[in-house]
Amino acid sequence: MKRVLYCQAALLLLSLLFFVSAAQAQNDDFFSIGGVVKNAKSKKHLEYINVSVVGSNIGTITNENGEFVLKIGKELNAREIELSGVGYYNARQAISATDLLEQVFYLAPRSVELSEIEVLGWKNPVDLVVAAIDKVETNYSTMPNLLTAFYRETIQKGRHYINVSEAVMDVYKSSYKTGAADDRVQILKGRKLLSPKPKDTLAVKLLGGPNAAVFVDVVKNPDVLLDKKLLSYYSYTMGELTSIDDRLQYVVHFTPQMIVSQPLYVGTYYIDKETLAFTRIKFSLDMRNKDLVTKIILKNKPIGLRFVPDELSYIVAYKEQDGKSYLNYIHNELRFRCDWKKKLFSTHYTVISEMVMTNRTDVQVTKITRKNAFLENNSLSEKVMSYYDKDFWGAYNIIEPTESLEWATAKLKRVE
Repeated sequence: MKRVLYCQAALLLLSLLFFVSAAQAQNDDFFSIGGVVKNAKSKKHLEYINVSVVGSNIGTITNENGEFVLKIGKELNAREIELSGVGYYNARQAISATDLLEQVFYLAPRSVELSEIEVLGWKNPVDLVVAAIDKVETNYSTMPNLLTAFYRETIQKGRHYINVSEAVMDVYKSSYKTGAADDRVQILKGRKLLSPKPKDTLAVKLLGGPNAAVFVDVVKNPDVLLDKKLLSYYSYTMGELTSIDDRLQYVVHFTPQMIVSQPLYVGTYYIDKETLAFTRIKFSLDMRNKDLVTKIILKNKPIGLRFVPDELSYIVAYKEQDGKSYLNYIHNELRFRCDWKKKLFSTHYTVISEMVMTNRTDVQVTKITRKNAFLENNSLSEKVMSYYDKDFWGAYNIIEPTESLEWATAKLKRVE
């Protein structure tokens, strides 16, 4: 049976429920580099910027405020970090084995010169997408890899957070020749905060959210968007070239062009101009038929409750290293409204999950056993402990919380 994205428990199979709602290195074994990344011209804070240690697989990503902290083991003898993002020139910063925090890093916007795009070579964007699909086995790893990842999911009721769950985990990825049947996730360490207020009893249960690393890897699960049989369901247009990681990228927009029995997607492919690797895919579920969307994404609900989906969107990004591309970042956002039939106003909910790969190895990789794996019917908040320690993560790299999230978690701690 094909793995269709919106049918997977590992993503957003939702259940509306009633409830109240590796050994770590010591601090002297690593140092931290951190601060905020800004546009060199506008001074705007830049989100989703990759920050990595040059010559290694260590990295993280900036949060919505453009902030990051990168923890680096002293044994690496790291000398530089590199910052890269969509539409910007890469930038490098020299470092030494001492903390360097509260710094401001600038990235210069890159405008593609005409001389760089004189010959596009692809008049038909469908041909370009097909060519990129045909090169997946060349562009992506054919060896098993073990990734270390940080995952966070938050649930907001209106403007208030009612659930924050986080985890560091291992992600086993088999060869891109074999599909995702053997890919698994194992939670290494995690924590949560849940609102204890009775008025927050209506919540969303994310079944198997961390397994997004398996099922939202679109390149490895072509049934989602890259099955050649599905290409005729969409219309494609070429966008302006941009750059990612100092490499030119074709930009292809797609929208549904026919009505089928399942909702389709609206989105954009970013395809490396030289290698034709998919480097970034942004897509969202077509919400025009909300009754059909509801049947797809809602598992069950209490009698008398009305559920209205507003948005279900994804960003999936890959990063090239030594001629191969690897899964790097996943962002998922769900917005919906709920109300009882006798109530005049509905309540707005926002569910956001994001995951960044912070390390990777292909040396002596062992497959995660099913016994240790995070299963599709698991819920992260049921598998991890409550918050307790500001130094909880130790040497693990994470996505830095935004100011609003820090404030929200502090508030939730006070009411526990």
